[in-house]
Amino acid sequence: MALATALPAAGCGTADDSPGKPKAGASTVEGFPVTVDNCGVRTTYDKPPSRVVTIHQHPAELLLALGLKDRMAGTAFPDSAVLPELRKDFAAVPELAKREPSFETVLDAEPDFVYGGYGSAFAENEGRSRKAFAEAGIDTYLNREYCGKKRVTMRDTYDEIRTIGDVFGVPDRASALVADLRGRVDKAVSAVGKRPDVPVFVYDSGEKTAFTAGGKGLGNDLIDLAGGRNVFAGLDDVFGDVSWEQVVARKPEAVMVYDYAGSGSVEQKKRFLLSQPALADVPAIRNKRFVVLPLTATLVGIRSAYAVDGLARGLHPESFR
Repeated sequence: MALATALPAAGCGTADDSPGKPKAGASTVEGFPVTVDNCGVRTTYDKPPSRVVTIHQHPAELLLALGLKDRMAGTAFPDSAVLPELRKDFAAVPELAKREPSFETVLDAEPDFVYGGYGSAFAENEGRSRKAFAEAGIDTYLNREYCGKKRVTMRDTYDEIRTIGDVFGVPDRASALVADLRGRVDKAVSAVGKRPDVPVFVYDSGEKTAFTAGGKGLGNDLIDLAGGRNVFAGLDDVFGDVSWEQVVARKPEAVMVYDYAGSGSVEQKKRFLLSQPALADVPAIRNKRFVVLPLTATLVGIRSAYAVDGLARGLHPESFR
């Protein structure tokens, strides 16, 4: 896995004794060039991107949180309510599509940079490969969570923010944002203290089987930080199907319901779980103990820090009275 870590490349210099005259090909922008290795693609930026298209909501929110609204030429695939403090800015960004836009739609926005949240942002079979964008002269970046082959933690969120801050020439803003998010997480972790972990079953969707969160995704780390224990942490993947018999055997004391467009409402999911006779004696179902989390809060982006606080309050309400 090639981590998307910003590495300072060659600095500014002069080609001769004339002061202030840059070398041929060197950047004249302070802090640049910046070289980034991202999911196997190495890109050198001589200046910050100026027209950005984001595919999926969490990259858009990250850019807005860094104060980069003026550089956003479009976004696509909103899948949950926007964070209140970002709603006004988000509404000002042109929406290119309800789901992933076509390659041609992205080109029409005339971006110099495309930031994808899920791997599907650059689906080769839909003509949106990173190679296709590169051939069109457009740089790309994929959220590091989809580089694969490793367990994702909150550290990846902080690293993602810093990398994007470097690419866009706003490292100080990125550092301040990381400090704020880290402070939120530390406060929630401190509040929970050493209380016993609550066994948690993540319910994404599914009826014949349960589609749940495994041990590789960021959601697993969020549960740990919030004073919980993912009962399917041993599942060696971000998501996977498990049987209802397995759910019963693990006796979860809380159900974390993922909320996102296209998967059925939270109330529908709760009604389904509560209506299943086989689950009646599961502690979480018997006590109707549900914690709801937007799926976007479990992704590498700014919401994950907020999620730790919300989860901690749901799992250990006594710690916040």
